[in-house]
Amino acid sequence: MQSLVCLHVICLQVEGIKVQADEGGVTQTRGGISWIILPAGYLGSSFWGMILILASTKHLTTQIAAGCFIVALIIVFFLAKNWTLRGLCIGFIVLFAAIWYLQEATPVHMLREVILFTGVMNSLFSVYDIYDDLISRRINTSDAERFADECPCCTGCGWGVIWAFISFTYLCGSVYLALVILSPRL
Repeated sequence: MQSLVCLHVICLQVEGIKVQADEGGVTQTRGGISWIILPAGYLGSSFWGMILILASTKHLTTQIAAGCFIVALIIVFFLAKNWTLRGLCIGFIVLFAAIWYLQEATPVHMLREVILFTGVMNSLFSVYDIYDDLISRRINTSDAERFADECPCCTGCGWGVIWAFISFTYLCGSVYLALVILSPRL
């Protein structure tokens, strides 16, 4: 499997992806900026959870987030190599479309709650995954261990703690912004 991913400064070649039985995995790349690539899986998940939490504060942004989520699921459906993943994509597309339709037909804001739930769960799982992979279990081939090789000022566990703090800050900051600043006054 070889593909080229290029985003402004981050140009890298993906040489392979290995998924392990313990839910972990390794993406083998050549090139790119490792300081951005290595924490992207953990912090990127938390970042997108934060975006979904913030998007759930207004009707229009909720619809935009749901539309983007459906488009992403359609892309994953066509890229999936097995029918289990395709079935999950179809199920979530139908779920989001049905909730969207029901929201337009009734005054209930179910789509908003589903987007909020998805964002919070994404952020919480990111914090848990960082703790599980990098702090409690300490997998020697983890992204944090590779990051510690690149920047030896901390160990892999140390980077795990720093990434967990950043991820938890994303979660708390987005919940604060959503509840106090962006949500409509009752």
